[in-house]
Amino acid sequence: MQNNQKKKTNFQINSADRVLDLGEGAAIMGILNTTPDSFYDGGVLLEKKGCIDLDRALDLALAMARDGAAIIDIGGESSRPGADKISASEEIRRTVPLIALLRKHSDVMISIDTFKAEVAEQALKAGADIVNDISGFTFDAALPLICKKFKAAVVLMHTPVTPKFMQWSMRTHPGTDDILTTVSNFLAHSIALAQQHSIENIIIDPGFGFGKSVAENFRLLGHLSSLKKLKRPILAGVSRKSFLGKAITAGGEEILPPAERFAATIAAQAVALMQGTSILRVHDVLAAAQSVRVMENVQFI
Repeated sequence: MQNNQKKKTNFQINSADRVLDLGEGAAIMGILNTTPDSFYDGGVLLEKKGCIDLDRALDLALAMARDGAAIIDIGGESSRPGADKISASEEIRRTVPLIALLRKHSDVMISIDTFKAEVAEQALKAGADIVNDISGFTFDAALPLICKKFKAAVVLMHTPVTPKFMQWSMRTHPGTDDILTTVSNFLAHSIALAQQHSIENIIIDPGFGFGKSVAENFRLLGHLSSLKKLKRPILAGVSRKSFLGKAITAGGEEILPPAERFAATIAAQAVALMQGTSILRVHDVLAAAQSVRVMENVQFI
């Protein structure tokens, strides 16, 4: 009886200055939000009068890197369902000083979670390597030009609507077995937009929780490997999402809050890894890194 190691990929993330090799196993992207209203960690880094506690934020980012995060994803605008837009200048105020400070203290890859070209430009100037765009290059036509200018890697995610109307979309959209085709076609279009701008360092994200029913989220999770046909690294962001809370809530009870979705998150991340995910976007870095190590040591007979 012969044991065969899980087949490795040849994917790399190349920014202008750094390279992340995904061939040795999945990478961890740690979530660091400087927002007052993100669904799980909103407000935790704010001082009085809404200012960012930069020292605390830096300590948290460095701790994530020590715990196993290869990428720190810094976001200044909430993308939770129903979230209101903020100005580019406010988003820059919340994120760019932290990016510049982190770059001075660490060589970890930094991602800016934004769909605005103006924000991305300032973040990349400050030292970010990756632009994580929830819209897959559909909200701001100038964003691909900025990514090309700075030779940034990109994460292109599927989302059917803006965050402000996400809750409405999920209430009125019953879900369909065709979600795999919908997401795949959308991401193929986003990849084509990127390639038109000579951007080749592309990661794809199916957008768990973004305008999708509970059934659609679980169908995507169970069939993530179907996105391999797009020949790009797959990022899975399932951490503490509401569809997990609904799955573990007993009938008739209110949905369990994000703080009580840790175990469900680890289970969902394990499924994503088994489906060939290359990057996990997580709140709990150490636990996710340990899960990745376990998966790397599993031998398939």
